[in-house]
This record gives sequence, C-alpha cells and structure tokens, in this order.
Amino acid sequence: MNPKLKIGICGWGNVATGLFEQLNPSVDNQLYEIVCIGARRDNPKCDPGDIKIHRNIFDVIDEDIDVVVELIGGIDTARELISKALNAGKHVITANKAVMFEHGNELINLANQRNSYLLFEAAVAAGTPIIKMLSNDLGANQVSKISGMLNGTTNYILSNMENGVSFEDALEEAKERGYAEPDPSLDINGTDAAHKIGILASLALNSNLPADKFHIEGIENISAKDFKYADEFDLTIKHLAVTKKAEAEIELRSHPVLIDKNSSLGGLSGVRNGIQINTDLLGEFLIAGSGAGRESTASGLISDLIALSKHVESSPMNYPEFKDIPQIKPFESLDFSYYVYLEVQDQAGVLALVSQIFSENQISIDKILQKDHLADGKVPVVVFTDLIKESQMQKALKNFSEQSEIYFSKIIRIEN
Repeated sequence: MNPKLKIGICGWGNVATGLFEQLNPSVDNQLYEIVCIGARRDNPKCDPGDIKIHRNIFDVIDEDIDVVVELIGGIDTARELISKALNAGKHVITANKAVMFEHGNELINLANQRNSYLLFEAAVAAGTPIIKMLSNDLGANQVSKISGMLNGTTNYILSNMENGVSFEDALEEAKERGYAEPDPSLDINGTDAAHKIGILASLALNSNLPADKFHIEGIENISAKDFKYADEFDLTIKHLAVTKKAEAEIELRSHPVLIDKNSSLGGLSGVRNGIQINTDLLGEFLIAGSGAGRESTASGLISDLIALSKHVESSPMNYPEFKDIPQIKPFESLDFSYYVYLEVQDQAGVLALVSQIFSENQISIDKILQKDHLADGKVPVVVFTDLIKESQMQKALKNFSEQSEIYFSKIIRIEN
C-alpha cells in the first residue's frame, strides 16, 4: 500500500470546507492526512479542529506535505501559489478554471519540468468526470466537437425561469443554496463557461487557445417572454459553450441558445452539467452530472487525490503538448438559424418594414408571430429565420436599430 498523501489545503471558503468535511480528518483515513490549512480568515461554518492554520497561504508550501490543494480562486495569486508549490516539488490539485484557462500550458509545462503532477478534474463540471476522460480514456479518438452546458449556476437560473421564476429570484435562490458565488458575474456573463470549454478544447485539440478569440455572451438579457415563445415550438433556452474542429479552423463560442427541449442537453435541468462529445471511433455521446455545489466539487477534487495516490511513480493523466495556436474561425462567418424578438410600433406597414429589412439582408423567414400587445402602443413580433451567416444577422440588427418604428430587438441563436 502506498503511504498516506499528506495534504495542505489553501483556501477556506465553500469549496475548501466541503472538501475538508468529505475527507473527515476525525476518522482514521488510510489514504490521506490533512497536515495544514492556509486560510486568511476563519470560516464560521466549519471548525478545522486541531489542524494547523497558516494565515499566509504560501507558508503551506514549506510544510512536510505531498500535495497542495489550491482553492483560493482568482488568477494572479493562484498562479503564483501553484508555481511556487511545483517548484518546491509538491504536487498540486486545483478547481480553478480561470487560472487553468489563462496559464494552464505554462503550469503544466512547469509541472513536467519539476517531475510533479498538476491535476484539475474539478475545474470543469465540478465532479462530473471529463478531464481525465479527454486526456486518458479518449486517447484513441479524434474529437471533432464538444458542446457543453458547463455552468451549473446559469442552468439553475434558466431552469427556474422556464418554470415562471424571475431572473432575480432564481439568482437569489442559487446564492442561498450555494450554487452561485457572492459575485456571480462570471457565471452570468458566460465567461466561466468559456474558460471551461477552453480547457476542454486544449485537451481535445492539443492546442493552446487564445482567450481573446472567444465569442462570449451571457444570460442577462433572457426574459420570461423568450421561454414562452420557445415553448410553442418545443424549444427551451440553455447556455451552451462549443468548440468544433472544421478542417484547419476551430470554433470557440459561449452563449445562450434555443435547443430542442427533448434533446439530451435540452432535457437537463437544475445545476446539472451536460457535455456532448463527437469522436471518430465512439461517435456521439453525452456525459452529465451535477455542475455546482460543494459536494460535487469535492467529488472531483477527491478523484484527483485518489488518482495521485495510485500513481505516485507515474503520471495520472496524459498532458497535452500545446502545439501551435490553431486558426480560429471568425464568429461572423458561422451559420445559425435565429429567434428574433422585436418590439415595434402598433401601426400599419411595420411588419412590411421588418420583412423588407430581412429581405435586403438576404434572410429567409421560417415563421413569424404577432400575438400580444404591450403598453404604450407597442406590439411584440417574433421571427424564426432559416440558416444564415452571423454577419447577415448583425447587419439586420443594425438596420432595425435605425428605424424609429422599431423600439427594441434581440436574438437568440438556434443550435441544431
């Protein structure tokens, strides 16, 4: 039997205390020993007992430990902590998707140079096992596409909005349940999901991906009306992050979509994450599980501890080589069908104006709805388009904004 792994935990927030409770240091554990905790302040929700506490998290590295579990969040300090731990010959486990997206190639290369291991299963989809699957289990496959609902907070909010709850109330409930951070802006604006699909794409495509090449949108502009119109066509709204390989180029995007509510991804509700993977040998398959919450994240962290305890003499995962940066396909050149929501003046000729703008931009209309009446003499117009290029739709939106009879316009892309 391998000796116990001696652990130092850095951070003492929701995720760190969740891991601490699952490891349960009060019980005689044959695999792990928590030696110390780096915590700038106490957490009234969790008593560490007799475990040594360092107020300077960097002091954890100097202890007689095998592995540093980095759970402080953020980028710059986390990067420095991980780098110093690896340089000191410690293994590192992290759930920090931001630092792995921004500096993963640098940190993995450093780990290789120092003969240490850097594991990050919980950085994407919490405890849903995807990192080691991509790096190890799918080694015989060529991955052509990954589509993921990768943020449990946004899926929880959207699922509740579909059931009639307001955005604000759904977000507040997510915070109360521990599914959302005190500042959930990176979840809401789509950045968190972009970080995660970037990590998965790096593993699948063996490339270092530039952060500024993503198209990123959040869910802050989704409303109850959008769900109502989507439901009429058996569609629902999800936040999807996608990477797709197309010849010499790849797609990178993170934004809301309309999707068949009976599809494998469309049917996932609450905090569940779903990742659909297309490969040459296995074909298309889905992996799904809880994507938020301290217990789910603790599951991913413990899976890395188990892998590390079993592979002290050999690497627990196959790291990418980070080849040249691939050509990123411009978002404006991608093809989508669209849901277009307009609020227009209730007068004759406005529908003809809307149709004219679509026609001038060579956009074919699949369906058009005009049912309700709003206040102040406005009416909503909902249009579903055929497949067109993003650039065509952006030109149409600009044309709509120039018309005095059209007060508001927005789109949601339809994922086929």
